Amino acid sequence: MIKIDEAVIVEGKYDKIKLSSVVDAVIIVTNGFRIFKDKEKLGLIRYYAEKTGIVILTDSDSAGRKIRGYIKGATSNGRVKNVYIPDVFGKEKRKTKPSAEGKLGVEGIDVKTLEQAFAKAGITSSEREKTSDITKATLFELGLSGRPNSSELREKLQASLGLPKLLSATALIEVLRTMTDSKGLAEMTERLKGENDGI
Repeated sequence: MIKIDEAVIVEGKYDKIKLSSVVDAVIIVTNGFRIFKDKEKLGLIRYYAEKTGIVILTDSDSAGRKIRGYIKGATSNGRVKNVYIPDVFGKEKRKTKPSAEGKLGVEGIDVKTLEQAFAKAGITSSEREKTSDITKATLFELGLSGRPNSSELREKLQASLGLPKLLSATALIEVLRTMTDSKGLAEMTERLKGENDGI
């Protein structure tokens, strides 16, 4: 398992599932070409590009190249690394027929080849262990979920951290884990509550 600080950008949920057995990192799914219109997701990718850096891992077909190019162009102020999978012809097990170009996508590439692709890109395990203890329960305890004014407090927190407004609870937890632990989050939340006693 490769532990890395950067967020890894992939095209689909099956790519994310496969990659989860290779890297210990935040993995963001573009949902294919939907990234072209998803401002919130793009905002999250830009955040990671500027804060931790990102790794782009798309399929080796023309669609993957377009998505990679779009993300690279949209994150020009951040740190971007590229991991390329080789052209392997075949069909993923869950599909009834091969892709238009007949190449396997990230989900169809074996783990060893994926590990080699990361190594070729110079991406190895980071020294820093991810030790954050933030969970969904942490958000609830701090009033960031499950309370009448939780959404307002969450939006204030996300704005103060330069994060997109519309993040799911899971995405928010993933981001917060790269930034702080529950104690640090509690301090940030208390400051925000102090700024507006109505929350």
